[in-house]
Amino acid sequence: MNGTVYKSTGSWYTVKTEEGTFHECRIKGKFRTQGIKSTNPIAVGDHVVFELETIGDESVGVISEIKERKNYIIRKSVKLSKQTHIIAANLDQVFLLITLNNPTTFTSFIDRFLVTAEAYDIPVVLLFNKMDVYDEDEMAEVNYLVQLYKEIGYHCIEIAAKEGKNVDKVKELMVDRTSMFAGHSGVGKSTLVNALEPGLRLKTAEISEQHLQGQHTTTFAEMYDLSFGARIIDTPGIKGFGIVDMDGDEIGDYFPEFFKLKSECKFNNCLHLDEPKCAVKEALEKDEIAWSRYRSYVQMVTGEEDNPYRERS
Repeated sequence: MNGTVYKSTGSWYTVKTEEGTFHECRIKGKFRTQGIKSTNPIAVGDHVVFELETIGDESVGVISEIKERKNYIIRKSVKLSKQTHIIAANLDQVFLLITLNNPTTFTSFIDRFLVTAEAYDIPVVLLFNKMDVYDEDEMAEVNYLVQLYKEIGYHCIEIAAKEGKNVDKVKELMVDRTSMFAGHSGVGKSTLVNALEPGLRLKTAEISEQHLQGQHTTTFAEMYDLSFGARIIDTPGIKGFGIVDMDGDEIGDYFPEFFKLKSECKFNNCLHLDEPKCAVKEALEKDEIAWSRYRSYVQMVTGEEDNPYRERS
């Protein structure tokens, strides 16, 4: 039988068949996928082959094969630094939710996420949430970030999930697609899903006053079929985002504004660090490239880990 993984709890998988029935499944023996040393060999969104086995009075699915992935979004595992964690697979797009505060989404996190998505050919839409609570200065900063990422070529939408502002714009982009919602805990992923599909009633939680960080309400990634012909994968909040399996000389290719200038650098293997006649550094000095983007790039090339609580500048 063929099916799609809708939920993964680490050892059990909820799989939906092509006929629309759901089965609880486990993996057959030792299971490896594409040589990836991942903490989760099968991810939500994966297309799998399974057979039903009868154990007592129950039938349990046994997954024997994972079909080739169109793409996947991956990061370093939080607990096992040498391993990776596949967040979701076979995505048409990702919505990255961003909040200026409560919690703060830093540009270093945004850029790491965007680089990974670029590397795996996954379109990203940036959703700047909680627009209903910002003061004048905060609105100005959001406007600056929106303009910055729009000029690079990313689709940006300013929303207020609780108030329903621009939720319809998000909905339009989701029809007939499999989308993933990502971001830190507390940025409003579950609130937005509930605004899109009130009947789901996903659990939400208040921000921790002590640390101004979100509380984890989504424990495992899970896919939902929505009434307007869309599929959404809701994911646990992500603190840091470690990039995976990228050589230093290829990271710049996943910064679209850097890639455009690459052919103008004196050296074709220019790392845009200390090399002479570097078109990227020249554009940076002319303020044609954002310093925040360049700082993110240098951190990735030099192997500095993402710190979700780094000061914004």
